[in-house]
Amino acid sequence: MSSELQNVPALWTAVFHWLACLVYLSLLPRRRSLSQCALAGTALLAVMIPYMTLIAPLDGVPFNLGMTGFAALTLLPFLFLCGGDVYHHLYYCARAFILGGFTVSLAWQLYSYYRQRAAWLKPLWAEAAFLLALGCGVYAGMYFLERAHRREMQEMAPSRFSSLGAVLIAFIIYILSSLSYSSLESPFTTHIEAEAFNIRTIVYLGGVAILFAYHLQLCESFALQEVSALQNVLDMQYANYQQSQDSIDRVNRTYHDLKHQIAMLRAEIGAEQKLESLDQIERGIRSYEARSQTGNKVLDAILTQKSAWCIDHGITLTSVADGSALDFMSAVDLSALFGNLLDNAIEGVSRLPDPDQRLIHLTVSRQKGFLRIRVENRCVDGLTVDNELPRTTKEDRGRHGYGLKSIRATTEKYGGSMTLKAEKGRFVLGVLIPIPAGRG
Repeated sequence: MSSELQNVPALWTAVFHWLACLVYLSLLPRRRSLSQCALAGTALLAVMIPYMTLIAPLDGVPFNLGMTGFAALTLLPFLFLCGGDVYHHLYYCARAFILGGFTVSLAWQLYSYYRQRAAWLKPLWAEAAFLLALGCGVYAGMYFLERAHRREMQEMAPSRFSSLGAVLIAFIIYILSSLSYSSLESPFTTHIEAEAFNIRTIVYLGGVAILFAYHLQLCESFALQEVSALQNVLDMQYANYQQSQDSIDRVNRTYHDLKHQIAMLRAEIGAEQKLESLDQIERGIRSYEARSQTGNKVLDAILTQKSAWCIDHGITLTSVADGSALDFMSAVDLSALFGNLLDNAIEGVSRLPDPDQRLIHLTVSRQKGFLRIRVENRCVDGLTVDNELPRTTKEDRGRHGYGLKSIRATTEKYGGSMTLKAEKGRFVLGVLIPIPAGRG
């Protein structure tokens, strides 16, 4: 074909695919600084434009092989700038490639149509203004659609099957969109110029829609897995609370029995040294009783259980807690919240090689109509917070952070907020929840 409908300039093909990459790079978690991202983006555009100019005169198989290399070129910024494995990068690179193909095809088709009817669109500046305005409008719309699922994009790790499925869809869409521009004769090609361009734009639009629907399905599956995992955490924490409460009840009964036995021994034994031994026993029992009374039975049970575990494992756990401030929360939510708060801190200090640094402090208090919870512990140097979660060193990235996600979910259930801060070897997790009127 000789129509200019067909011949999208190499410059705009490169620019629009570059902008499509930027849409997804701006939404994904980055592992480089902003200046490094800007430098890498500029370098990518500087390479894409001459590469596309080089392969544009080609036709048939050589051109398609060149476009395969062009697609591989757009993968580089994902590999360099974003976290995650190669399948994660392939997934979003495939989506960016199809979005770029659709946008440049639509923009050039509309520009070619209106240029024949408006002479003012023929200068280069008018061409650039028209194409960039239309393209940026499409990308802005796609950005806001994708942004609604930004948390899933940053936390979800597409599987190998999902990523290769997206690449296969993108490959099929590209082949179908290019059939009418090849020399091959098939039932799916046309040599009517306007129709060929319409087919290319519509096929690309279908590709964008299919990949977006595919992405929504993956997000829904991820959300269901997350809900299931959070529910398992809740069930486990509540079961731990019930078990701890039973243990406390048994200890309390033993405490009362011991008090009577000590009173009887005092009456029967008169040796001064033996009386001193009994005093020590009594003081030990009383110290236990004072330690487990915060004003909230659920918190008492959890603190007793976690304190016992910490003592056995060389961890110092201290607390200053106004348990009565927690009365508006259910037992299930309290057991999940504090169980996960303390488990997260215990996991953090357990990594420290120096036993003297394994310190955890819990504060529960009222503050101007709010419930304020603060857990502070030492942590390994270099720990960073990424998307409200500590950046994981675990291989199983998809299952990372369910304890913190449970804390956040419980906090948001009561209209509160969770904050994390890691600096100078200290990790601080804060929870702020408004206390309902009449309960403060």
